[in-house]
Order: sequence, then structure tokens, then C-alpha cells
Amino acid sequence: MNPATKTILTVEGMTCSNCAATVTKALQKKGLQEVNVSFIDKEVSFLLDEKNSLHDISSSINSLGYKVIGPRQQIIDVKNLSPLEKKFYFSLIFTLPLFFSMWLPFHWLHESWVQLFICIPVFIVGLLHFGKSAWGSVKMGVPNMDVLIIIGSTSAFFYSLIGMINYYNSPEIHNYLFFETTATIITLVLLGNVIEDKSVRQTGSAVRELAAMKPAKAKLVSLHDGHEHITEVDTSTLLKFDVIQLNTGDKVAVDGTVLSGNAAIDESLLTGESLPVEKNSGDKVIAGTVLLNGQLKIRASKVGNETVLSQIIELVKKAQNEKPAIQKLGDKISAIFVPVVVSISLLTFVLAYFAFDISMQKALMQSIAVLVISCPCAMGLATPTAVMAGIGRAAKNHILIRGGNTLEQFAKINTLVFDKTGTLTTGNFKIKELTIHGNYEEAMVRNLLYSIENYSSHPIAKSLVLELKPNAVKLELHSIQEEKGLGMHANDEQGNRYFVGHSRQRSNSSDTKADLILTKNDEVIASLCIEDELKSSAIESMQALNKLGIKTILLSGDNKQKCEDLAKKLAISEVYSEQNPEQKLNIISKLKNEAPLAMMGDGVNDGPALSKADVGISLSNASGVAIESSQIILLNGNNLNDIVLAFQLSKTTLKTIKQNLFWAFFYNVIAIPIAAMGFLNPMLAALSMAFSDVIVIGNSIWLKTKKLNS
Repeated sequence: MNPATKTILTVEGMTCSNCAATVTKALQKKGLQEVNVSFIDKEVSFLLDEKNSLHDISSSINSLGYKVIGPRQQIIDVKNLSPLEKKFYFSLIFTLPLFFSMWLPFHWLHESWVQLFICIPVFIVGLLHFGKSAWGSVKMGVPNMDVLIIIGSTSAFFYSLIGMINYYNSPEIHNYLFFETTATIITLVLLGNVIEDKSVRQTGSAVRELAAMKPAKAKLVSLHDGHEHITEVDTSTLLKFDVIQLNTGDKVAVDGTVLSGNAAIDESLLTGESLPVEKNSGDKVIAGTVLLNGQLKIRASKVGNETVLSQIIELVKKAQNEKPAIQKLGDKISAIFVPVVVSISLLTFVLAYFAFDISMQKALMQSIAVLVISCPCAMGLATPTAVMAGIGRAAKNHILIRGGNTLEQFAKINTLVFDKTGTLTTGNFKIKELTIHGNYEEAMVRNLLYSIENYSSHPIAKSLVLELKPNAVKLELHSIQEEKGLGMHANDEQGNRYFVGHSRQRSNSSDTKADLILTKNDEVIASLCIEDELKSSAIESMQALNKLGIKTILLSGDNKQKCEDLAKKLAISEVYSEQNPEQKLNIISKLKNEAPLAMMGDGVNDGPALSKADVGISLSNASGVAIESSQIILLNGNNLNDIVLAFQLSKTTLKTIKQNLFWAFFYNVIAIPIAAMGFLNPMLAALSMAFSDVIVIGNSIWLKTKKLNS
């Protein structure tokens, strides 16, 4: 049985969360797994299995009133009008003479049959645009806003048509003509959709800007008749192991390794590092970075969706679609909103006409006003637009946040726990002092240290390897094993057992001040004192966190004295030193029960604790375990001020979501009774409804640039 494959379709016509819910429910009924629908990105993703064909799924989506463009096609903004804009301008041409007929000096515009024929094209556009979607949503049991628009505009149209037939030769006929109401409702809602569509796309601009970092073309190097030939090709056609030529000004199209040449590359868009990085033979390059000067020939190791840039884009898109817990309230209300509004509209008509003896025309207009002023879209847009803007702004600042739920959780934390090595410090260790115990040559000791630490991913080990590499020789070792948080074990061909790790793990260590020891057959043969430098932004970021009321804690495996000295320098309020991974996990569990907390770490030994924290934070150069265990990743790990920015942005995003939801609820609670009491005609109601969406989206767009205080 073939495994299910992830498929992404581009779908036009989805305008709100109800639309997304309709499509989601339809695909889930077909048995599809991992269905994710983003009306903002206009994408529908799912696992395509053998039971379903892509054609059937596309047909199902089309039958709901939406349009499948194709698998993973990009909707490109062009100068030409979009289909939605064409419908709006077409409707506007017919609506304007109807709307202004009472002021225009054309008596023939007052003729009922003229108004009917002017209204029909707009009514047809409305039926085609809103009707199919409305019917599809009703079939799926998730009625959307289009249901309200169709009921309202159709009621006005057929009431006018019946009145025209019954009173054609009567002077009272004008009391029954509301063709301009039908046309105006449809046109104003289309206008709202156009503004909404343009505005919503602005909240998700970060993904498009990241995608724009991918070059469209690349210079492919090939051999023919013993000579190199360079051909410009589409980057989508590149394969793993292809050789690519890069000249000054070129964007790197793939992740790869430098074969020859040297150049300075600007990696700031991905890492946040402002200084160019020199690249020579054997160095790695990343797609999306820019060659500032020089020439390189590289061999592709990752192409297409496998590159780091593509994975970042996918992570941001997935994060933007992940719902925070606060959205559940809005979703619950949106799910029952349309049936409730239809009921209120019917009740308005019944009470107005039968209880308060209001004319049928007036009662009908009040009930239609209730339908078109109601705005489930505002509630549907309140959370996702703010989440997209917040996560997008974070991504632009080299901070990857895994979803709206992470934003919400991080905004609520009041304790931030830090690992020491590689997190608050650079992780660039130097051997401050090497002491040999017994009759051993220093060269042999250095060779052993270099050979054993080569197999470790710990930051200290990496630094030691880098320092020892120029003068060390790699020895043949086997049975290499890492004891997490403690050190490395290895054996040589003669059966000797070696250990490199924390000095406190061997009670017979003769140097209690040493940070690391090297043992041979449980006998200490060398001890090392090492030193690590503090990150330049550490003091500033700790001061900022303290001002924000965040309690800072140091949780490290390093020795007590070093941890306390560092905590004093950074004004960290609490210290837990000499902790192994299990102890770290227990401490995080204890602290988590006291208050919401986040932890920041970068090593393999931090993985369990990062997973246990409410929010785990790691650096882009951290171990794979740390990154997988984290919900926030700082691409520029040297700038700890980014953690302050991430917290402020999370707080501001949550505040924006609450503001949006408040406005959406407040608007509907106030607007519906006003319309029901007859203080708004349907045309003003339609304009008001569009205005409500614009306020919510505008508030989310403001999040992209507004000043962050807390």
C-alpha cells in the first residue's frame, strides 16, 4: 500500500474562516487526514491517499463555490484586475444609476422595468459569486456569511419583482421597488471583499518576502567534450549534486558546498548577522543568501523544498495557520452565528409587521438590514490576521515562532529559564589551563582529547576540537558513547577505556578546580580549566527582561562558582548549577507548577527540559534535539535582544487579538439591534458590515509596524 502524500492546492474564493471550515469539513468527510485550510494564503493541504483522486477532491471544492487553481501554484499579484475586482467594477457600473436615480434628471430611470433590467446583471453576479458558496456551506452544515447576503439581496429582489407585477399601473408601485437595495448590497459586499482581500494579503506578506529571496534562475555548470559550459536554467529544475556557478551579485539558489573560489556572502536575511561571511572551498552556503563579491562554484546538497530557506518558509506558513487557544471562543460563536442571525431577522420581521403594525415594506427592510449588517467575518478574521502579522513580523526579525498557540503561551509567561553554555555565553571555549597527571606526554593527551571530543555535539566539545585541530592527530577509537550531560566514553585497540567529561563525575579527581577531566581506565591523567566568553547582548537583554517583570533563572550543568559569577554579572535572580538532564527536567517541572515559564537552551542535554517548559526556545545553531524540542527559534543566536523582541511581540499580538475580538463582538451586539429597530436601511448596513472587517484587518496590519512596549 502506497503511503499518503502531502498535497497542497491553491484555491480562490475563500474569504473567511467559515469558508475554510466548509472546505475542511468536506475534505474530512472524504476521509482525508491532516487537512489544513488557510483562506488567507488561499491554500488547502491534506494527505492524498489511494481512496481519493486529486480530480475528485478538486471537484468537491469547486462544488462548494470555490475555484481550485492547481497543485501548489502561486497566485501572483499583477497589474491586471483580479476576478473579484472585475465583478465589483461590473456591478458598480449598474448599481450607480440605480442608487442615484432619485437625484438624476432622467425620468426613465424611475420606470420599474428599467430598474429591473439594470438590477438583473448585478443580481446574477451576486447569485454566482455568493450563491454557490452559500449553498455549499449549508450542505456542509457550516453556513457562512454568503448565506446572509444571498437571503438579504434575494428577499429585496423578489419582493420588488412581486410588487412590480401587482402594482405595475399603480402610483404606489414605488413603495415596493427595492431593486437599488439588492444591487447596492451585492456591490458594497463585493467592495468589502476586495478591500478585505488586499488587506488580508498584507498580513501574510512575510511569507511572500521570504519566497522572493529564492532566485528564479541559476547558472548550471556542465561538462561537454572536456570543456565546462554554463547554462542559465530555472532553479526548479536543479537536482542534488548539480554544480552551480555564482558571481558577484548572484543569489544562492540551493544549499550546497563550495568546490572552488572564494567570496563574501551576505547571510543577514537568514541569520541576522550584519557582517559578510567569507566562504572558501569546503564551506557551506545557504539558499537565498547573496554573493557580495568574488566567485564560487558550488555543488548542490539540498534543492527545492529541502533547502533551509524553504523549510523556514514552510515553518512560518504552518505557524501562521496554527490557531491559538483564544480563537476557540470566536470559532464557537462563528459556528452558530448565521443560524442565530437568520432567526433574529425572521423575528424582526414578525414582530415589526404583526406586533408593532409596521408596514410590510418597512418590516422587510429591517429584517434585511439585520442580515447584511451582521458580520461573522470580523470574528473569523480577528485571530488569524493578527497571528499572521505577528509571526510574519517575527520572521522578518529572524525569529521563528511555531504557531499562534506559542504566541499566546509566551505572552503569558513570567519566568524565563536560561541554560548557560552556548546560550548566554558564545560557546567559544578556550583551554585556560591543561594539567597532566602522571607520566604522560602532552601531545598524546591533546590527541586523545581531540579524537574523543570529535564525536560529541556539545558546544564545549566543538570548541575544544576547533582549538586542538591544527596540531592534533586523530586516533583510532571505538565503542564511542555519549553520556548525556556528563561526557564521552571511548576505547582504543588495546582495550583501554577513556572518559572526557565533567570533573565532578569522578570522585578521585585530584584537581577540584578543573572543569573537565580525561581518564584512562578510571585514572585521571589530565584536567582542564576552560573559559567561555559572554555574549555581547546578554547584559542588555537581561536588564530589559527584568524591566518587563520577567523573573530570570540560570539552570546549568556548569560548576557552582562559574554559574554564580555569571548570574551576578547579569543580575539573574536564581541559580541552579551542576544539574544533569534529569535534574534539569525535575527543576523545570517544579518551576512550571509555580508559574508559566519558558526555557532557552541549545544543547542535546537541554532537550527534555525544553519540551517540558510551557515554551521552549533555542538557537538556529543549536543541536537538532534542542530545535525539535522548541517552539521559538532565534536565527541570530548571538543577539539575545531577540528574545525580548519575541516576548514584546507576543504580548502585543495577544493584545491585538483581544482588541479584534472585542470589536467584532461589540459591533455585532450593537449593530444587530440598531438594524432590527429600523434605524439603518440595508444599504447603510452593507457598508457598515464592510467597515467592520476593515477595522479588524487594519488593526492587524498595524501590528506589522507598531511600536512594541510590553
